[in-house]
Amino acid sequence: MKNLKYILIMVVVLAAIVAVLMNNKSKINAKTSAVVNEAYYVSIGKVARQTLNENISFIGTVAANNDVNIVSETSGKVTGLFFKVGDFKSAGSVLVQVDDELKRANFQTAEANYQKSKKDYERYKSLFDQKSVSETTLDQVKLAYINAETQYTIAKRQLSDTKITTPISGVVTSRTVDIGTMINNNMMIGNVVDISKLKVKVSIAEKDAFKLKQGDKVEITTEVYPGEKFSGTVETISAKGDEAHTYPVEIVVANTGKNQLKAGMFTRVEFTSLRRTEALTVPRTAIFGSIKDPRVFVLDNNSVVKSRSILTGAEFGQSVEVLNGLLEGEQVVVSGQNTISENFKVTVINQ
Repeated sequence: MKNLKYILIMVVVLAAIVAVLMNNKSKINAKTSAVVNEAYYVSIGKVARQTLNENISFIGTVAANNDVNIVSETSGKVTGLFFKVGDFKSAGSVLVQVDDELKRANFQTAEANYQKSKKDYERYKSLFDQKSVSETTLDQVKLAYINAETQYTIAKRQLSDTKITTPISGVVTSRTVDIGTMINNNMMIGNVVDISKLKVKVSIAEKDAFKLKQGDKVEITTEVYPGEKFSGTVETISAKGDEAHTYPVEIVVANTGKNQLKAGMFTRVEFTSLRRTEALTVPRTAIFGSIKDPRVFVLDNNSVVKSRSILTGAEFGQSVEVLNGLLEGEQVVVSGQNTISENFKVTVINQ
């Protein structure tokens, strides 16, 4: 009987404890609900379209459009010099005359033999047509004519090589020979560069290289001519990057103005063609979350905030391009995000 009494007492006590706990839970939930429904103060900004400029600039090196080492294709003594450093020479101009006495004599002999063999062949061809000579005889005369023509061509080229010319129009930057210098085959005698048109070489980061295309316009500046801008055009973009994931880009620049650039100079290259017109943007302060999943709080008509994932593009000062996830005119929270969560009711303080 006593045991039953104790059991009943225990049941009553447990029931009382459960009732107290349930009451406390209801109070906590009520307080939490009150907190959720409490208004939080935030500032908002609008999703808007802006005209944006995305200017990418790099340091580049100026190179000549054409840079040629003049190399001898003959051997002999220099008997004439017709250039000096700083001279402008047109393509085909003779720079060096090499002693040609023996080669000229050889050419004259080869030319005479060629002319004689040519006449012999023409005469025997006529006789063969009249069936006055055999085909074998004609073949022998023809072979002699071909050999003579070959020797004539070789001698003519050897004589021509005694006059060393420049294959391009440009400015002489070096000279390595003087009157009386003995030169050999493949010996460098000077250098000529064409700077009427220049190439500016830059290495572009991977993320920027894919924004460029052939024909894009470029502005070039240099400390040598403060305030002056040179116009250029992207000519080539390498299809292969280096170990640092940069891509070589070549820009063509006309060098015909009063202030001319020189090969080897450093310049700053600005890719003006990347300037955009219209883009949908939000204030940068509106974005929270990770780089892979940027998010914003969007304000609805009932002053309740909704978290939304967005796709972002480039940054422009205090604005960020929005590629997907928002519509023009929507309102987003730009300050106070750290105190709110999904479905919180907020009070806007900057309207």
